[in-house]
Amino acid sequence: MLKNTLAGAALACALALTAVPAHAAEKLTVLLDWYVNPDHAPLIIAKEKGLFEQHGLDVTLVPPADPSAPPRLVAAGQAEIAVSYQPSLYQSVAEGLPLVRFGTLVSTPLTALVALKDGPVKSIADLKGKTVGYSVAGFEDALLGTMLTDAGLKPSDVTMINVNFALTPALMAGKVDAVIGAYRNFELTQIKLEGKEGVAFFPEEHGVPVFDELIYVAHKDKLADPRLKKFLAAVEDATIYILNHPDEAWKLFVKANPKLDDELNRTAWTDTLRRFAHAPAALDSERYARFATFMQQHKLIEKVEPVSTYAPVLP
Repeated sequence: MLKNTLAGAALACALALTAVPAHAAEKLTVLLDWYVNPDHAPLIIAKEKGLFEQHGLDVTLVPPADPSAPPRLVAAGQAEIAVSYQPSLYQSVAEGLPLVRFGTLVSTPLTALVALKDGPVKSIADLKGKTVGYSVAGFEDALLGTMLTDAGLKPSDVTMINVNFALTPALMAGKVDAVIGAYRNFELTQIKLEGKEGVAFFPEEHGVPVFDELIYVAHKDKLADPRLKKFLAAVEDATIYILNHPDEAWKLFVKANPKLDDELNRTAWTDTLRRFAHAPAALDSERYARFATFMQQHKLIEKVEPVSTYAPVLP
């Protein structure tokens, strides 16, 4: 009799458990900085491998129609997270946008000064009297100006030409002698695929403080949202998987984005892997302080705020 009673109780318990719905994953919208590309590998792999789900998240990744819009949309509460740039964060805060960095995607600069290997520019000093194409005024002026000074030149020694975002075409067509703002993990390969060789000069080797190229930003009043920590945990898991299994990760990446299965993106994949933040939540406070000073010195911001204003630690 006791055996039957226990069996009945066990069955009733099992039925009760099956009647309880599974805990729904928490929705989270992440606005990308640009169209999907290998820079976003940890995000894509976290989604494709179900790592976001393992951390209780239902994440939607949204490429922007306007690359300048994501941080502003997050500031306005229309999304939880945006992929942005460390240099842009200081300017956003100076403009009064309630944004903070809470994680890092790419922990080294990607932007570079690029020229053609068979052209007249063999060193930065060779830029005297030459033309340099750029896309974004302000920050790229500061980068180039610092690099020129490091080489013994003045900003007035070169002529700046706005080529919008057509950096490689302008360089290949001979419209400019070099371009600033080219991504070293893309433009050099693009030049090679078009039959030329490029040479890159890296800002961090010519007077510019090291900075994080891509970061995650959120509304400063949402730092206590537990979804942010879950998001970073999933992204870290994805990053480690990519580093350990780059070929398998690439297959997942192009399965989700078949149009990117070409030589340019395959090479960019390899060139970008080592630049992902292995610990996305980690913060180098001195790096952020140094770069804030750099931004102020170049009049891109009026004053330097405490690091905690730009990049507080998640509670």
